Amino acid sequence: MPLPVALVAAALAGLALLLAFPPYGLWWTAPVGVALLAVAVHRRRVRAGFGLGAVAGLVLFVPMLSWTNLYTGNLPWLLLSGLQAAYLGLLGAGIAVTSVLVDRFRWVWPLVTGVLWVAQEALRDRTPFGGFPWGRLAFSQGDSPLLRLAAVGGAPLVTFGVAVAGGLLVAAVWRPWRGRGGAGRLRAAGLVAGALVVVVAGLLLPVGVGAGADTATVAIIQGNVPRMGLDFNAQRRAVLDNHVNATVALAGRVAAGQERRPDLVVWPENSSDIDPTRAPDAAARISAAADAVGAPILVGAVLLGPGEGQVRNAGLVWLPGTGLDTSQMYIKRHPVPFAEYIPLRSVARMVSKEVDRVRNDFVAGERPGVLRVGGVPLGDVICFEVAYDGLVRDTVTGGARVLVVQTNNATFNAAEAEQQLAMVRLRAVEHGREALMASTVGVSGFVGADGRVSGATGFNTSAVVTRQMRLGDARTVATRVGVWPEVVLVAVAVAFLAAAVVVRRRPVPVAGAATAGDPADAEER
Repeated sequence: MPLPVALVAAALAGLALLLAFPPYGLWWTAPVGVALLAVAVHRRRVRAGFGLGAVAGLVLFVPMLSWTNLYTGNLPWLLLSGLQAAYLGLLGAGIAVTSVLVDRFRWVWPLVTGVLWVAQEALRDRTPFGGFPWGRLAFSQGDSPLLRLAAVGGAPLVTFGVAVAGGLLVAAVWRPWRGRGGAGRLRAAGLVAGALVVVVAGLLLPVGVGAGADTATVAIIQGNVPRMGLDFNAQRRAVLDNHVNATVALAGRVAAGQERRPDLVVWPENSSDIDPTRAPDAAARISAAADAVGAPILVGAVLLGPGEGQVRNAGLVWLPGTGLDTSQMYIKRHPVPFAEYIPLRSVARMVSKEVDRVRNDFVAGERPGVLRVGGVPLGDVICFEVAYDGLVRDTVTGGARVLVVQTNNATFNAAEAEQQLAMVRLRAVEHGREALMASTVGVSGFVGADGRVSGATGFNTSAVVTRQMRLGDARTVATRVGVWPEVVLVAVAVAFLAAAVVVRRRPVPVAGAATAGDPADAEER
């Protein structure tokens, strides 16, 4: 493909990938984006492959992550977007390297495409500073049959399914099928049909198999904040009062027989940025809410310490009558770098003085968020932690029967909240557990073990939603096998890359390769 056309194809690849994610939700464009990137970099040199992959990444991530610049300026947003785009650049380089392999063994093209995407995401999810999994192909498939693959192999297998479908599409449209008459057209049509089969095959997998017969009534309190932005916690008492008042109002409806008494009430992250373990007035307000509703409350709180200049992001269990249950507490295990703590602060300050907004570094917890609240063993993760496979799985293997995501979206927008809810949907299917997301400002809601959302709230508003949740019993295949599907797929990717290097050193004529009459491919050779 001539380079100007390849640049257009790479940009269209990024656009197609972007449209697959919330708030657009056109999940079927993800395989199209995969195919466009593959065709753009096929037979390119490694540097050209990297550049074209980065172009696709910029078109994807710059608009997708635009919520990061709402209150912090453009520099952090562009730096983060550029870093994520670089990983797609590495993917483009990998696809370019394996071009010689798929030219020689055309049948492996879909498989190569699938494992390279998984490998790219595995690297991006972990580096640097613990990684940033936003924008994984798997998180775009909330309404797709491919979401069901999560119950077998988690997010990596869903990404693999999307990328394999894209690989089948690119194999179908690539030039060697041209000029071969009816047989060539039939073969191309068969490959397109194969992509459809990969997608539709997800419908054959059962979902929700982990959901048990026991139920619990759970209420989400979305108290809202006085104003959006980084200074939402400048009125910390107002935020706390919003959640207290909404809970007391729920108690009034329960007393009037208008609603069922909940077994558990969930407040979001940052619902009490006043440390209730050190501020008696804040503790009294939370106790008043728990006593009024007659149910334990899972409170999202910021705790001071343990050291000077340190804080912790916590989920606390507050019981009616007795107050804080000191035996049930979750401390966020994966604080967000450059948002909740500043690595290499002196170096980061030279890039942007905005880092000094983070005056106290959040300290990471060490134990999974398995809490027993109101007789319900739940798995608690806080905010962005829902994007990390292992952090969620640890709660289920630790005994959690429902999943809870406490989050604060007051510094972002509705698009970010919807992208996060899409992750909750995948986790529910992955582990066969019903789940909920409780946000200070929205979007909050419940998710069934089949990935369906109910009771979703609006954004930047107060709301109370109550549902009966089924408590999970069995473990899905994905829960049992954990990280191994990803390990196997990454190992296959490494093997393909190694094989491609060997084949590149021993060039052989291949079908569809450049000829003297094909100047575009001759230039590439």
